[in-house]
Amino acid sequence: QVQLVESGGGLVQAGGSLRLSCAASGRTVSNYVMGWFRQTPGKEREFVASITWRGGYSYYADSVKGRFTISRDNAKNTIFLQMNDLRPEDTAVYYCTAGFTRVSPNSWGQGTQVTVSS
Repeated sequence: QVQLVESGGGLVQAGGSLRLSCAASGRTVSNYVMGWFRQTPGKEREFVASITWRGGYSYYADSVKGRFTISRDNAKNTIFLQMNDLRPEDTAVYYCTAGFTRVSPNSWGQGTQVTVSS
């Protein structure tokens, strides 16, 4: 099992930036896909972005493409989500994920709150 710990959430004004981090420990598998999901109250969790440990291939939801960038530091078992041009609709709890597929991760972090004020 992989343990995931997120950090970097907070309150920011629309148009601002935040950088989320996720440190992975435990059974970190080299062919895992790491990613970020987000959730607002009353809605299902939504895929945001993913990246492979091996090769660094990334994928984004249309709603964040061009504004968010996912990256990784293999040596530190850490992934990042750089969020620019934030909008109020980006407000959510952001979860770090890990698994063999992008859409069905089997490990989740505890979540970090991101709030964007208008």
